[in-house]
Amino acid sequence: MKKQAKGIIALSALLAAMLGGGYAYMKFAPEKDDGSSSMVLLATQAAGQGTVLVSDNGAEGVVKEAVVKNEKDEIKVVMKDGPDENGTGATYTLKDYTDLNVNTSVVGTLVNNGNGMQAQALIAEDCTDLGKYGLADPQAEVEFTYESGTKVKFYIGDKVPSSDTVYVRVEGSNDVYSVNSSTVANYSKTNKELIERTILKKPSDDEYPIIKSLRIERRDMDEDMLIEYDEAGQDAHSGGTSASHIMVEPVESYLAVEKSTDITNGMFGLTSSGIYVLHCKEADIAEAGLSDPFCKVTMECDDGNTYVLLLSEIFTDESGSKCSYGMMEGGNVIYTLSVDDAKWLTVQPIDICSRLLITNYVWNITDLSVSGGGGSYDFNIALKEGDKMPESPKADDFVVRRNGDVFDTERYRTFYSFLASTNAEEFAIGVPVPQGEPAASIKIADSYSGKTTTYDFYDDTVLRSLIVVNGESKYYCTKSYVKTLIDNIKRIDTGEDYIRTW
Repeated sequence: MKKQAKGIIALSALLAAMLGGGYAYMKFAPEKDDGSSSMVLLATQAAGQGTVLVSDNGAEGVVKEAVVKNEKDEIKVVMKDGPDENGTGATYTLKDYTDLNVNTSVVGTLVNNGNGMQAQALIAEDCTDLGKYGLADPQAEVEFTYESGTKVKFYIGDKVPSSDTVYVRVEGSNDVYSVNSSTVANYSKTNKELIERTILKKPSDDEYPIIKSLRIERRDMDEDMLIEYDEAGQDAHSGGTSASHIMVEPVESYLAVEKSTDITNGMFGLTSSGIYVLHCKEADIAEAGLSDPFCKVTMECDDGNTYVLLLSEIFTDESGSKCSYGMMEGGNVIYTLSVDDAKWLTVQPIDICSRLLITNYVWNITDLSVSGGGGSYDFNIALKEGDKMPESPKADDFVVRRNGDVFDTERYRTFYSFLASTNAEEFAIGVPVPQGEPAASIKIADSYSGKTTTYDFYDDTVLRSLIVVNGESKYYCTKSYVKTLIDNIKRIDTGEDYIRTW
């Protein structure tokens, strides 16, 4: 036998072993200079590949219902909307959960992935040992009922070793096939995993309501946190911060927009890490600690809707993550939420409040008084002409008087910019107001809000001072700021540059 013929026989035997009953298409490459030639493998095809395993008696049918049973759950799928005129586009939902927000796109795969499912290979024909492939006690069984009345059931077995395929058998035959793992992956899901985990849907931009108020009630806080929409603050010349809301309880304070948005708006689009109970009963609510919740968040919107989120005490789940049970008041699903997402469980007022104490718009101020270190000055600010605020006011539009005398307007503006940098370090709610005179005082009359506010600074410790606002203790600040304030009050008349750091 020629050497080349021996090579063909040997290669043929090797291919037969590799393909396990499949076949290969080969051709001879052109002769080389020495007159020899070699074979080139063009394609391989496993036996049974492309075989349609699930159909309506060989025809492309529309599935009306499906039942999936796995070791964790039983899922009943029903058609939600029928196919279009071309016979495509049917949508599906869960029979027992039509009142909930079902993830119809994933539920649809339970039908669409199985209907017309094709084999990757025929593994065993008329198999007598189904247990070998995990099909004697399958991972899942799926039954389709077509609109024609035809029923087809198929079984999902073990994963094929060293492959991205799974063993499958169709009822009525003992032939074992392999199919792509991704095709049958969702048959291991539970009903809970097919429910949307978004607790409150986020509205579209053109339908997003104004959040009029947000109240946080929590067992570990003596007073509620109440945040309200700052309608007056939306004017570009009103002062304040860029946040659209302000805190009114337990203390009045502006909010830091980058820290407060997740609190004021975070209920919209809030997504859970999992679902604890579907169609919860009173006993389930009590067991989850939600009949008397640790935290209650109430959001009132200008479209007339009020949403109430109930949250349990924090617990640690099996993975070591900090979590809480949560549900919308009046709802029938209890979710599991990460503490990182349910920030109302841990937020403190100081976490979201702006540290800026004085935020009035400079040209809204009609009168400003400062005193400290033995110095005292009263400023009066008025438009040079008329009584209507210019669209883009500037220092030249105003006349400033200090203790009755005309004062340099830009120097006044620079001094006020220092005052506006006053930072509160922490709250001092309920702290007794000290006796005696304060170390320094600021009094501001704002024409826009119509309010007059007095800030008195008292020594508290070696390093900090107490800030009393309109006669009530509200904040602490660093004592070095108060010292700098007094130094700058002394510089008002000297012409020296104001100190900007402390």
